[in-house]
Amino acid sequence: MKVKAADYLLYDQASKTYRVDPEQAVRDDVEKHHWLHVGRTILKDWRLYLMLVPMILIFLFWRYFPMYELLGCFKVDDTVKTVNEQFFAGFSNFRLLLFGGNNPNMSQEFWRAMRNTFLLSFYGLCFGFPMPIILALFFNEVKSNIARSVLQVMTYLPKFMSTVVMTSLVIMLVKQGSSIGVGNMGILSQGLSAIGLVSKNAAQAGLLNNPAFFRTIYQVSGIWETAGYDSIVFFAAIIAISPTSYEAAQIDGANKWAQMRYVVLPSILSTIVIMLITRIGSLLTIGYEKVILLYNTDTYMTADVVSTFSYRYGMAQGGKVGLASAAEMMNNLVGMLLVIGANTIARKAANTSLY
Repeated sequence: MKVKAADYLLYDQASKTYRVDPEQAVRDDVEKHHWLHVGRTILKDWRLYLMLVPMILIFLFWRYFPMYELLGCFKVDDTVKTVNEQFFAGFSNFRLLLFGGNNPNMSQEFWRAMRNTFLLSFYGLCFGFPMPIILALFFNEVKSNIARSVLQVMTYLPKFMSTVVMTSLVIMLVKQGSSIGVGNMGILSQGLSAIGLVSKNAAQAGLLNNPAFFRTIYQVSGIWETAGYDSIVFFAAIIAISPTSYEAAQIDGANKWAQMRYVVLPSILSTIVIMLITRIGSLLTIGYEKVILLYNTDTYMTADVVSTFSYRYGMAQGGKVGLASAAEMMNNLVGMLLVIGANTIARKAANTSLY
């Protein structure tokens, strides 16, 4: 196809000449000087871009550069050689995790870790996600600024404690008793056994030594640690609601519960959806620090997760870095698919999405 001047130029009948369309001339000028405009914008707001530099460096060094080590998933494990020097092994690590191969116990442990990871995350989503919303609604109903500030500080405080301190407190609360009596038993274990929620034998042996109680202890301690801090986002969304919405609801005869249902919750629905999508994104991401500090060999069946599985085989036992990397990679791929699915469902159902 031949391109003619009349295809992109305007013909002037009076002067018998071609000229450029004014709108096209503006577009050409913008395209020609695009990077000049970008440079001027950066120079104008250079302080904001300077503040962005530390975050860019953090993402480069802790998020993007480590991706190169994912090549270890497809290479022979050799802690002496670098990833470049190792031989390509294909999908042998993935086959070993999924199907066992010559080591069926490896596959069983991996699927057990995947199941525990999903269950711990799912229980955290079901019971842990609504708690910050409930706390934010509660803070909104406290009229005294002093009382609200005190309550907020009390609920925020556990978030600023280290994981070691938090797990130490949990262990002290549910620790086992001595062989002589219940004198050394944790105060929480004593209380639960006194009201009959836990048998005395289980409390005496230690709740953290019983696989049936690990998930409950993990979730309750997690809610205690993070619910107050996570409520900040929802409380900020609530206080941004216009007072006229409450006044209109009061004129219609709505009480506090009706205002909460028909005014507050619909107003913060978009915030809830966005936070839910981000929470689903980390559904299969459970850090190994807290689990390692709480679990033991007696509770592997309910406490062992993918991160502790990777730590155990990648560092603590045998140094199988490729196998550990493959386990983490599979876990992250499933998490990515969950984010895409949750975002798509939210966009179709509520017209609100993360991207």
